[in-house]
Amino acid sequence: MTAILQVTEQPTAQDYFTPEEYLALEEAAEYKSEYLDGVIIPMTGGTTNHNRISLNMSIALRLALKGLDYDVFMGDVRLWMTKNRIYTYPDVMVIPGKPEYFNNRKDTVMNPQVIIEVLSKSTKAYDRSDKFKFYQTLPTFQEYILIDQSQVYIEQYCKLANKRWSYTQYDEEDEALVFNFFQVEVALADVYEKVDFAAENEPEHEPEESGEA
Repeated sequence: MTAILQVTEQPTAQDYFTPEEYLALEEAAEYKSEYLDGVIIPMTGGTTNHNRISLNMSIALRLALKGLDYDVFMGDVRLWMTKNRIYTYPDVMVIPGKPEYFNNRKDTVMNPQVIIEVLSKSTKAYDRSDKFKFYQTLPTFQEYILIDQSQVYIEQYCKLANKRWSYTQYDEEDEALVFNFFQVEVALADVYEKVDFAAENEPEHEPEESGEA
């Protein structure tokens, strides 16, 4: 889960970081950040619903792909996109065969086939637009899954050919998400197991001020 990126100006020399400087800062940091061509963007904290959905998807895929030549990784594994010079942390990635590590770093991969992002109010526009465009620069990238955490709603993009993608929506709990590039179906009821929509949709309240009469 990340904050929306709104980089409209070139960073100044003071604000610009090399990829090497970012990695050094990231290793020592208490919280994760993303890197966009010189700019470091702190990541927002995840909700319990976000964590449940990511975990549900990871478990379902690990079980379904057990014994097959695939790896499933959650949000602690970083992704490097060379063309746009971006480091990011997808919620879930599926990699066929062996992971391709960037500069032999075992915490940074380059070859996901499937990427799954759990949407939030602050990130959904970015995840659907610019981030999807960035992911498309990866030669191995074939399938993009966007999961809403405030309602039963999943969007699926599958690559058909260069710059051509199919689009499918799922919005019924008795449906199953069908992956195109391996024979796996995941029931939406399993994706959303223990997700509390009521809590997610509660309005945010400012803390009350206390004072003496």
